[in-house]
Amino acid sequence: MPATVIVGSQFGDEGKGKITDFFAKDADVVVRYQGGNNAGHTLKVDGVEVKLHHLPSGVMYARHVMLGAGVIIDPIVLDAEIENLKKIGKNPKLFIDPRCHIIMPWHKAMDAACEEGDGIGTTKRGIGPCYSDKCMRKGIRFEDLVDRARLKNAIRKIFPEKKKTLEMVYDYKVDFTAEGTFAEYAPLGEKFAGMLKDVSFHVTEMLEKKKEVLFEGAQGTFLDNDFGTYPFVTSSHPISGGVSVGVGIPINKINKVIGIVKAYTTRVGNGPFPTELSGAEGNKLREKGKEVGTTTGRNRRVGWLDLPMMRTSARINGYTELAITKLDVLGGFEKLKVCTDYEIDGKKVKFFPYSTSSAEKARPIYKEVGGFEVKGNETKFSQLEKNAQDYLNFIEKEVGVKIKIVSIGAERKETILK
Repeated sequence: MPATVIVGSQFGDEGKGKITDFFAKDADVVVRYQGGNNAGHTLKVDGVEVKLHHLPSGVMYARHVMLGAGVIIDPIVLDAEIENLKKIGKNPKLFIDPRCHIIMPWHKAMDAACEEGDGIGTTKRGIGPCYSDKCMRKGIRFEDLVDRARLKNAIRKIFPEKKKTLEMVYDYKVDFTAEGTFAEYAPLGEKFAGMLKDVSFHVTEMLEKKKEVLFEGAQGTFLDNDFGTYPFVTSSHPISGGVSVGVGIPINKINKVIGIVKAYTTRVGNGPFPTELSGAEGNKLREKGKEVGTTTGRNRRVGWLDLPMMRTSARINGYTELAITKLDVLGGFEKLKVCTDYEIDGKKVKFFPYSTSSAEKARPIYKEVGGFEVKGNETKFSQLEKNAQDYLNFIEKEVGVKIKIVSIGAERKETILK
């Protein structure tokens, strides 16, 4: 801090929510910089489980939470999320940038229509179509949502084209109307109107005042629209560089970039996964880690830790430190494997390939290491079993970035500072 970025180093689901929550107690503001409600963070605080999709994970503690311009919003989901927080006594001071784009019913319909057949495994929340409309300059922004006249006019102009496209191109039955959409969305706009703030301005002002600002992304590095396993990617930029354009701040304002690394690897949806496990071993890892998507409810694909991914992720994001999560899940395995390199077309490769077709051909080269147990009551790195310490020290050496945090459970208190 004062400007810290939390980045997922793998395919998402690394445990960013817990680490953001851990740091949020010292933050003046937590800012989400990209993505939509395709993200899912599950927090467990004092025995209470909270699931978040739009709001930053630091909402439980931060004095302010903000959604930057790079975030897209489903107002129906956001409203439910805020109401659920109120039920547990949390009523965050929320700022929403007027430039945020709004997920409309036709975006969800288009997502569902496109996923029929050979889809890429999206969450069907309308994320891609919303970002697409943003790029095509046909989107509805938060500044439109909170203004009844602007919203009505925007829906009137956009709806006929979307209905025609869905019905004639995708043979998709449209069961919503322009009038019904306005009637549903306009009251939400009125409810959220007081939250409209220029997040770029306010964040920059807070940084100039030396306030502690925590930036949180969604998904992970290898789902980045440019640097991920395209086309099996998200529609925005989860990498650390996404903060500058997603919030509207200069890159030289960022002091710290924390890479969140799950102690093994998981992925939701389709796409290359070099270390993926199947059979009994994969099922054991999935069950121990409770690897079910917060947003989708789908079983995650699981595999051993992939160091070529980590080296590449560190290069792209410029990590200043690492946080290892879910170390406890690996407890009980007699032997563990770590992918140190790939073999691609007969050649040894140390980094994740830039080409998706090459990533699909990558065969992991493994190093076998001794298993360990994690009791869950360790408070110091030295209290971990030697094999656990060796596992972490090996990761640190191979990636070239210091590990500063080790998570050994879902609770905030189950966190070791190294």
